[in-house]
Amino acid sequence: MGTVIAITSGKGGTGKTSITGGVAASLSLMGRRVLCVDMDIGLRNLDISLGLNDRALMDFSDVALGRCPLARAAVEHPDLNGLFLLTSPMTQPASLTADKVRALLEEARSGYDYILIDAPAGLGGGFRLATCAADRAIVIATNDASSLRDAQRTVAELDHLRTIHLVMNRIQAKLLRKLRATIDDAMDAAGLPLIGVVPEDPQVILCANLGQPLTSRGRRGAGLACWNIAQRLEGQRVPIMRIR
Repeated sequence: MGTVIAITSGKGGTGKTSITGGVAASLSLMGRRVLCVDMDIGLRNLDISLGLNDRALMDFSDVALGRCPLARAAVEHPDLNGLFLLTSPMTQPASLTADKVRALLEEARSGYDYILIDAPAGLGGGFRLATCAADRAIVIATNDASSLRDAQRTVAELDHLRTIHLVMNRIQAKLLRKLRATIDDAMDAAGLPLIGVVPEDPQVILCANLGQPLTSRGRRGAGLACWNIAQRLEGQRVPIMRIR
């Protein structure tokens, strides 16, 4: 049975979507079947990051509401075997409920090794819908104080999950000495183990504009960080990246 992982952040702009795509691409390159589900209703961007915006015609609500089978709605990446996308609707249907999302994800477990959910920022109804059937969660935060506080509030809303990890994103080498304390404080305050540190990397914007997942452009910088996170999800012991 596949594992459902909700990738979340307290606030927007933390790089959640890029990391979702990068980790998903890494897992597919490891031979896993991965389904990315964009649940950021009305503000979807995962299809652009994966280069699938012209291919994803049906969305997850079509499957959840029985309008389309999962096998037809999930679009496979043309260059990354085993990587699929189920995109988000532009508006939320009134009949879309948490029970129907749970049923959709239960079906997906039987066909995929990992289901990565790109959850919307914030702690509203969309967040609750995206996390209602998750087995575990990854919280993305940056080094600024507001992001760290919002990450801690996000963790409090995920107390029904046994496994939650923290990813610190956009870490700059020139600030690393000062940020070590910040990262440690964030882990202590949130009570979260660290699963990855991702450096500030201009390749992130380039990949997003080209519609290419981070890892597809090589294992360096942010792409290597995503690869390492994927390895840890697979149960491998990988040292946290040293950012210089």
